[in-house]
Amino acid sequence: MSNQPLLNLKKLNTAFKIDGKFYQAISEINLQVKRDQILAIVGESGCGKSTLATTIMGLHDPAITKIDGQAFFEGQDLLKLTDEQYNEIRGAKIGMIFQDPLSALNPLKKIKDQIIEVMDYHTNLTKEQKIQRTLELLDQVGINNPELTANQFPHELSGGMRQRVIIAIAIACKPDLLIADEPTTALDVTIQAQILDLIRKIQRENHSGVILITHDLGVVAETADEVAVMYAGQIVEQGTVTQIFENPLHPYTRSLLQSMPQADSQEDELYVIKGNVPSLQQMPQSGDRFAPRIPWIPASDHEEQPTMHQLADGHQVRCTCYQNFYFPAEQEEVRQ
Repeated sequence: MSNQPLLNLKKLNTAFKIDGKFYQAISEINLQVKRDQILAIVGESGCGKSTLATTIMGLHDPAITKIDGQAFFEGQDLLKLTDEQYNEIRGAKIGMIFQDPLSALNPLKKIKDQIIEVMDYHTNLTKEQKIQRTLELLDQVGINNPELTANQFPHELSGGMRQRVIIAIAIACKPDLLIADEPTTALDVTIQAQILDLIRKIQRENHSGVILITHDLGVVAETADEVAVMYAGQIVEQGTVTQIFENPLHPYTRSLLQSMPQADSQEDELYVIKGNVPSLQQMPQSGDRFAPRIPWIPASDHEEQPTMHQLADGHQVRCTCYQNFYFPAEQEEVRQ
């Protein structure tokens, strides 16, 4: 297996036009995904995770979107492709699992027709082969009665079943890269675990790379190899799962982990991150974007134009503010 990245994003920016003016949704994204690797992108809602996914997939309307930078997939810059060239890759080499299967599926088409549609576009299989492949896919994603499900409509299936169908569509052509956008949202815990196991199994079987987008740190800990923490359209910290969970550095990463329920904690109350992710129109274009949510850290501890700092072990963190960050409760304990 080549050690070259499957996907290599370099200074990727996406801006949306609102009332005639462009606003940055994601800024200066540098990421790599390799085969046989699961990269988790984690952050609150509104941090730009899904925008990054749809930018990679080429799903934005060019009339209201401005994209620049580079997005090399298997050595080819996706941002320079025509619509026809993109269509050859999308669905065949890059598959996407959408977070809302009900809106991603066509309510008027049977499940088998929606899976076959991908194969119609990207393969030369006969009709019988496509039907057989559809049943194999439904079996592969853990649907017990593929023949019955193939002839049903989306509204006849449960949320977990619909999510499995979405995965079947995404992997129909054995893509090299699979993007899973919040694949377990709105599913109960048991089904969540099954869906994540399924994604891991498919990744191993196809030797594919996976981008797993989520706000659930528990999912990240169990599933991912590498983690990129995203805040307000920027990557603020990046490293292996072990580095991020055992030695979190950026104040945002530490705040996210602090707000998770801990089985061994004696605290009655969970930590709450103050404030909200800024909207596109109010996104600061200079300074540390997380600074307003940690007002007890002085401005002098933040860089004016925060950059990513590469640590000796490959761990990366944005801004130098992490060196002096603390939680107010920690200082209270020291005083006592």
